[in-house]
Amino acid sequence: MDRTSILNQYKGICSDVLGELTTKLNKSFKSFLMETLILYLVIPGRINFLQLGRYGKSCEQRFRQNFSKDFDWLEFNLSLSDRVLTGDRKAIAIDPSYISKSGKNTPWIGYFWSGAAGQAKRGLEILGVGLIDVDNKDCISLQAVQTPDRQTLESRDANLIDWYLLVIKSMRDKLHRTSRYVVADAYFAKNNFVTGLQEMKFDLVSRFRDDAALYYPTLQKPTGKKGRPKLYDGKIDMANLDTTRVQKINIDNGDLYTLIAYSKSLRQMVRLVIWYFKDGKKPKLFFSTNPKTSGKDVIEFYRTRFQIEFCFRDAKGFTGLMQSQARDVAKLSFNFNASLTSINLAKVLAKEKGIPFSMASCKTMIHNAYLLERFICVSGIKPNRRLNDKLVKELIEFAAIDA
Repeated sequence: MDRTSILNQYKGICSDVLGELTTKLNKSFKSFLMETLILYLVIPGRINFLQLGRYGKSCEQRFRQNFSKDFDWLEFNLSLSDRVLTGDRKAIAIDPSYISKSGKNTPWIGYFWSGAAGQAKRGLEILGVGLIDVDNKDCISLQAVQTPDRQTLESRDANLIDWYLLVIKSMRDKLHRTSRYVVADAYFAKNNFVTGLQEMKFDLVSRFRDDAALYYPTLQKPTGKKGRPKLYDGKIDMANLDTTRVQKINIDNGDLYTLIAYSKSLRQMVRLVIWYFKDGKKPKLFFSTNPKTSGKDVIEFYRTRFQIEFCFRDAKGFTGLMQSQARDVAKLSFNFNASLTSINLAKVLAKEKGIPFSMASCKTMIHNAYLLERFICVSGIKPNRRLNDKLVKELIEFAAIDA
C-alpha cells in the first residue's frame, strides 16, 4: 500500500465532487476546503482554529477568515450521496440536535431541548437535514442550519415550526430531486407543520402521540343530500381494534396493523400503522400524510430515520461538531457542515475501499497515513515503496478498530 494512497483516494473523492458542482470555486478556496475536510479526520483531539493551524499547512488566520465564506454544502453532499445511497427507496430525514456551547457573545445561544439530558439546556441547536436510504439502512447528512434563539424568533414574529419550514423551503427544489417524503419524530406531527410541508409538495412520515384521536373512515355511501358528507364512523379504540378494517403486516417484536384513518389533530386522512408490542407496552402509532403509502413503507421509513442521529453521534465524537471557537453565525455554520460532511466522505472512502464503515477505524487510518507522510517529508529520505509496502500498511492500519 502506498503510504499516501488512502490520503490520495480521500483527496480524489473531494476533488471529483467539487468538480461536479454547478458553482465553480476559485483555486485558493478549493485547496483550503480540501485541506480542511482532511484535517477534520486527521486531528485526534479538539478541532478548533488553533488545532487546524497546528496540523495544517495553512496558518490559523486563514482558517478563521475562510470559515466565514459561503459554500453550497447541500449540493456537495447530494453528489456524495449518489456514491453511497444506492437503494430505490429514499426519504429526507430532519432532526434538531442540541450543541453544547457557553459564553455570552455566541450568536443565537439560548435554551434548547436536549434529548440526551431529557430537558432544555443552554447552548445552540442545529436542524440537520439528511438523505436516508431505506433499503440499505444508511444516511448522508445534507446540511445543518443553526436555529435562532427564542428572542430572535419572537422579534421575527415566528416560532420553531415556522423556522424549520423556512429551512426546508430554502432547500425545496434540490430536495425534490431526491424524495417527496420527509421523515421526522413525533414533535413534528402538528397541523401547521404538515400543512406547510404539503404546500411545498412534501409528505410527512412521523409518529403520533399515544393518546392521539383517530377515527375509522366511514363505510357509508354518499347520500346525495345537502351538507358535507360523513368522514368517519367512530373513534379507534387501540385496546379493541376492529380487525375487519385493518390489514396485518408481519414484523419482528410484535404485531403490526395498518389502515387509512382520519386524524383529528391533522384534520385529514392518513395512512396509519399501529404497532402492538409483545411485552405489553402501549401501542405506537406511525403515519404518513399520503394515504397511498404502504404500511410497510411507513414503518421502515420511520425506523431508518434514526440513521441521521448516528451521523450526529459520529460528528460529536470524532469530527468536532461541538468544539468550534467561533462566535459568528457563518463560521459556526461552516464548522457544523464541515464536521458532518467529513463523516460523509469517510463513508464514501470506506465504500470505495470495500471495507465496513467504522468512523473510529477511518479516522485512525487517515491520522496514521497523514503523520507517516509528514515524518517521511521532514526526514528528507525517499523510501523504497515496493520493499516497505507491508510495513507501511501495518503502520497505517495500526490501532484501527475492525468493524
